[in-house]
Amino acid sequence: MSVELLDNPRFHGFRVRRQIDGKTYQEYFSLKENGKRMRGAKRAAVKEVADKRDAELAKIQQRSKDKADKEIQLDETGQVKGILCRLKREKSGTMTPVFQVGIMSRKTGKIVNTTVSINRHGIDGAWTKAVDFYCAHKNITKRAKIYKDLLAMCPKKAQVTKLLKKLR
Repeated sequence: MSVELLDNPRFHGFRVRRQIDGKTYQEYFSLKENGKRMRGAKRAAVKEVADKRDAELAKIQQRSKDKADKEIQLDETGQVKGILCRLKREKSGTMTPVFQVGIMSRKTGKIVNTTVSINRHGIDGAWTKAVDFYCAHKNITKRAKIYKDLLAMCPKKAQVTKLLKKLR
């Protein structure tokens, strides 16, 4: 919930705030009437109105997140957001090309990360493993069109080589 009680010299009341599609929705519900602080039933009524507004915004926020999870988002270089091709420094000091997945998991509600070695699995195999991890945490089934589209976006060997040369 993002209903917060504010009590300072400038304002006394509830603030409802949520981020939806990168835009902040923020509304204030005053607990003052005729210059005096509300108590009891009036205060509870204002709290209820603020909670209802927060619930409405929460539904819109959830729909937005669900929609975003069903779309492939690309960064400025054309890579899938959340799956990066990069060089990872091993404990031995060698640099290994990997696909790094870092996303907000819909399953756990936390940010999850993993890397898949391109040397070990090959480009196609590593990409498939990275996409499987991505989809598992975004609740995307293997029968969904977006899963097939993500698999089809596997970078070619020349693209991976070019990306890795930029990173060195």
